[in-house]
Amino acid sequence: MRRLALNEWTSRADAHAARVAPWCDAYVERRSRGQKHPVDDFLFTYYNFSPAKLRQWMPSLDEELEISEAALEAHPWLRSRWTIIDDGLLRMDANKIDESVRRAAAFIANLSANILARPARLRCFGLHEWAMVYHLTPEQVRHNGYRLRLSPEAISAFVESQSICCSHYDAFRFFTPEAAPLNTLQPTLESRIDNEQGACLHANMDLYKWAYKLWPWCGSDLIADTFLLALEGRNLDMRASPYELSDMGYPPVRVETEEGRQQYVLEQQSLAAKAIPMRERVREAAAQISTIPALPVTPRAA
Repeated sequence: MRRLALNEWTSRADAHAARVAPWCDAYVERRSRGQKHPVDDFLFTYYNFSPAKLRQWMPSLDEELEISEAALEAHPWLRSRWTIIDDGLLRMDANKIDESVRRAAAFIANLSANILARPARLRCFGLHEWAMVYHLTPEQVRHNGYRLRLSPEAISAFVESQSICCSHYDAFRFFTPEAAPLNTLQPTLESRIDNEQGACLHANMDLYKWAYKLWPWCGSDLIADTFLLALEGRNLDMRASPYELSDMGYPPVRVETEEGRQQYVLEQQSLAAKAIPMRERVREAAAQISTIPALPVTPRAA
């Protein structure tokens, strides 16, 4: 194990909280007022990792912390059923990894490895958001508090003019019934491991989901990194959508034009490149969690 001095890990814990707090705090404040945000809320509603857990820094299985009572008072979540504190040191207790977590980790490692090995497919142009409003009236769409940039007729004509190739089941399942047959693929939950690929915006956003399913064993640094990547992906997701969100600071990527489609591909490529090393980190953490033997719990010598 790598031993972290008290000042080293507390600095990391503070930096972690500072990275994610702006979005956690804003969401909690909006929720208290019953206010919704069409972009950022997705990170807390579709993804169900709580703001409180997201803010709490945890070490990984490979790290051992020098600890003190004052540090535990400042970081009370570290005194938990997942940790062992002995002789001034704290580490994660691998004996507490249950079988369901090991099975989930094995799936995550396999999925991540498959995506890393599979050629990335660009040029989907984010059309899943368009397929989710296809043949709906403005009142029927999910974010009906915000106007659409095109009329329903123009949206339908644009969708019908494109080759839709969504490979992500959790995006495809929200297509309208009329849009689903237009997709060149018919992804299912069971075929996820064969369909998902590294250029997909939602597959890259889902790195956050796979990371928090490995929490707390993977450590919180990976959680924060994947959260911020998902936030970047959601930003592009909604900027390329048919919703008009310019007044909220989201200038549209007009994928209904050739210029906009070229812009989308460039931003999609950039996000996919950032996701590659992050997906490898998720794969490594998942593989470790799925196979690590439980550690013996023995008292330290006095």
